[in-house]
Amino acid sequence: MGDYIISCCSTADVTDEFLKERDIQYICFHYYLDDKAYKDDLYQSMSPQDFYQAMVDGAMTKTSQVNADEFTQYFRKFLEQGKDVIHLTLSSGISGVINSARIAAEELSEEFPDRKIVVFDSLTASAGYGLFMDKLASLRDEGKSFDELVKWTEDNIQNQNTWFFTTDLTFFIRGGRISKVSGWFGTALNICPLLNINDEGKLIPRQKCRGKKMVKKACLAAIKERIENGADYDQNIFITHSVCMDDAREMADMIEEAFPKMKEKVRIFDIGPTIGAHTGPGTVAIGFWGGKKEN
Repeated sequence: MGDYIISCCSTADVTDEFLKERDIQYICFHYYLDDKAYKDDLYQSMSPQDFYQAMVDGAMTKTSQVNADEFTQYFRKFLEQGKDVIHLTLSSGISGVINSARIAAEELSEEFPDRKIVVFDSLTASAGYGLFMDKLASLRDEGKSFDELVKWTEDNIQNQNTWFFTTDLTFFIRGGRISKVSGWFGTALNICPLLNINDEGKLIPRQKCRGKKMVKKACLAAIKERIENGADYDQNIFITHSVCMDDAREMADMIEEAFPKMKEKVRIFDIGPTIGAHTGPGTVAIGFWGGKKEN
């Protein structure tokens, strides 16, 4: 596929099979369950059911980003093959991994002066991140050059929209993202928060909805308000979820009904352990192309 590769972190939350099919390279984050280290290898070594069940059973979770040495080894193999590299990292509003990638890229640029490495902050995560890589693969396959794809990414990075909702506050409370008091009242009132990723790549609460039905309606309304071309939208939409396939499938059905001209049916994937370690079960994320993200 030309003289360059496109690459992402495992936090794009798709599958190894999908990335191979789309000829997208990736590097793995790391996570821990009760201090035992695992590679976030897109659930090749542990199923999502086992991962989230471990959380429910009380396992303590933490995550670790890719370090500069890992990026150096990873990028070098492509440069040695005579390939240039376009790599998108997990949003800097969520992780500092872009710093590691840029350190590695700068060092390797001196070692391989005839090769090019461009590192982008995706300003997104999970469903939106996977959707972004899918689009880049399509543009590459259409024949865009390295420089053309870099320019397209620069021009469109703020048009990738990602919205989330959760139906279980347990792990937001455990992780300190919601206070225990607010969490208690939220759980008692069946509150389902609706959030999105803003223009700085940060996860921002937008609405508090009573119950699954209301949060799904609110999420669809937010998508309709921001999606490009309205009902004529003809791009892809990705959904990721943390062991709540029924909610993800219902959301996908609502989206497919609202946007019948989509390029293909909504693709549904599992939220990986790096993101899932912070959300826990019950979270759904939707990635789509729309208007520029707001602060």
